[in-house]
Amino acid sequence: MSSFTVLIRSIFPLIVLYTGKLLVDEVVLQVGMDKPELSYFYSLLVVLAFVSIIQFLIGRLNYISRELLGDLFEYKTSANLIEHAALLDLEMFEDNEFYDKLERAKKQSYGRVLLLYTILDLITSLITMAVLAVALLFFNPFFFLAIIVAAIPAVLSESYFSRLQYQFHKKWIPVRRKMWYNYYLGTDVEKAKEIKIFGLSEFLRDDYLDKTGSYYKAWKKLIIKRASWNVVLNTFITICLYGGYVILAVQAIKGIISVGTLTFWIGALMKVGMDISGLMYGLVQTEERLTYLQDFFDFFEIQPKIKEEEGSLAWPSEITQGIEFENVGYQYLKSEHWALRNVSMKIFPGEKVALVGENGAGKTTLIRLLCRLYDPTEGRILLEGIDLKEYRLSEVRKNMGVIFQDFVRFHMTASINIAIGDIDAKEDQERITVAAEKSLAAYVIEDLPKGYEQMLGKRFDDGVDLSGGQWQKIAIARAFMNDADVLILDEPTSALDARAEQEVFERFTTLTNDKMAVVISHRFSTVRMADRIVVLEKGQVIESGSHYQLMERDGQYAELFSLQAAGYQ
Repeated sequence: MSSFTVLIRSIFPLIVLYTGKLLVDEVVLQVGMDKPELSYFYSLLVVLAFVSIIQFLIGRLNYISRELLGDLFEYKTSANLIEHAALLDLEMFEDNEFYDKLERAKKQSYGRVLLLYTILDLITSLITMAVLAVALLFFNPFFFLAIIVAAIPAVLSESYFSRLQYQFHKKWIPVRRKMWYNYYLGTDVEKAKEIKIFGLSEFLRDDYLDKTGSYYKAWKKLIIKRASWNVVLNTFITICLYGGYVILAVQAIKGIISVGTLTFWIGALMKVGMDISGLMYGLVQTEERLTYLQDFFDFFEIQPKIKEEEGSLAWPSEITQGIEFENVGYQYLKSEHWALRNVSMKIFPGEKVALVGENGAGKTTLIRLLCRLYDPTEGRILLEGIDLKEYRLSEVRKNMGVIFQDFVRFHMTASINIAIGDIDAKEDQERITVAAEKSLAAYVIEDLPKGYEQMLGKRFDDGVDLSGGQWQKIAIARAFMNDADVLILDEPTSALDARAEQEVFERFTTLTNDKMAVVISHRFSTVRMADRIVVLEKGQVIESGSHYQLMERDGQYAELFSLQAAGYQ
């Protein structure tokens, strides 16, 4: 449809101009006649009116096709962006340079649509200009060449400033991310209570204004400079065009050309001039958007290190040996500090292991390595005696039922929030209900106005927010929803009171008899229920054993346990 409308729209200017010429000549011919013959005049008016109506209808069709095509293009591009971002390594999302690339790529998701529109407009202008240029070249080639020569400085200027503008935006992206982060903090519902309690609104506003002020000042300087040159060079083009009009007017006065021909050539010259300027500007815009669009393609060239490999092993149908960490070490990107170092430990089939240690000891990092969100910097993790890297990545993650401390509170229905544990089973209401019952989330859901179909969170209509403990029960249900061989709970009950946490873990232990489980918790009343407790300090395993074994050793675990127990006395 767009190709058809572009072609039709391109030839209309010539038809309109030539019909106008005939109309003017006919009027001049009939002036002064006693009985003017107006049938031909009326015929020309009908043709002109008909062409105008068709031109309008084609314009509407072009608008519709462009809008629909643009939307589809943007949706598809955005979907591709989401898909590719999901493939990239977690450590990339912890790098500020990656965030800059992601922001530029997101911006160009819509930039591709603008590029499409620009190209369609370029094609229309090119065809129209070609048709009129042929006629203009036959009449007076000097006019055509003069316009082109006059337009060249403007094109070079726009090309130069488009490159400057690209470099400007690239340079300021880190600052703009900080600007919008302040804006996000100041307007996000979930942050509102702390913003109010700590009186941060003035601080956020001032910091936002300070950064936007610096950005605006630099941007204003560049825009004014570009606009000034644009005015000067376009004034030069206009003078050249009006020089052509003067020549045509003189020829009409001398009788060399008719008045209708004068109007035709003035219209054609004006249209060609506009199209050449538009074409040149469009080419510059295309160059500019292609430059920006390179950011989009650069993002898609980023490839994950951790990915699904052909020929990888299937997850074992039965685990008999368990999981082993063999001298595992991990160092975060751009960090000189080792988050984990020389970690060696085993998790046997059906065993419940608790990880204990102060904040920053490496507990969550160990969990992420086990899920292959990271790969070890050194050493390896074995499943059934085989490196975890040898197994299919999708099956490794599917068989790790993990709930992190900072789990996401999805503003979706309660049913979907639980089904996220195994999203392919989102229509299996029976499994969702069973998972909710196992995590005690069923008691939360039965009090909701719409039950499992209740929208959670306040972002959308009829949404209901939950307390921190209620959200955690919903999140724990995701782990039960996923019939994984390894269950991992990273501080999943921190918002629950002691009694509720005790009940959750008792049920968790009972319902996962045949599964391996790894639990991180700072509450030792919960930790002591594990089969084995592993104590981490500064990224290394310093103790391992049951609660009673570690208490007898009177090491760090015993010290931490005694300190916490004293707090309850």
